[in-house]
Amino acid sequence: MPYVKVWIHLIWSTKNRKKIITKELKFKLYDHIRANASDKKIYVDHIDGAEDHIHMLISMKADDSLSKIVQLIKGESSFWVNKNKMTESKFEWQEEYIAISVSESIVPKVREYIKNQEEHHKKRTFQEEFEIFLDKYGFKALAAKAGV
Repeated sequence: MPYVKVWIHLIWSTKNRKKIITKELKFKLYDHIRANASDKKIYVDHIDGAEDHIHMLISMKADDSLSKIVQLIKGESSFWVNKNKMTESKFEWQEEYIAISVSESIVPKVREYIKNQEEHHKKRTFQEEFEIFLDKYGFKALAAKAGV
């Protein structure tokens, strides 16, 4: 049996950054995401966000596919919200997302960052945060090199 633990910090937003995740929806949605992930053997260490986005810290196993994990979590959760009519308009996630590998040594720091999202976003919008992540982790440079 291989022993594998790959920490990933996932970030994604609602479609068009729509502020649709109310306080009431937030806890139901996060509980549902945790339960659904557990059913699919996806380990969610931490989850939090704001009205227009989510941060998650997950640990991947040897046979996990990042794109499959994201698809399972995002697709199923938006389907669940809509099936249960939990929002007045259609609930959708933005297609794009950020996935960043996390060293075991900074997992506690990432957990703290994720758990303070509402406080964090009193100072900075999600769009500003998103741009910072794109710059900090070199995504803009990679896109420029690829001609995107």
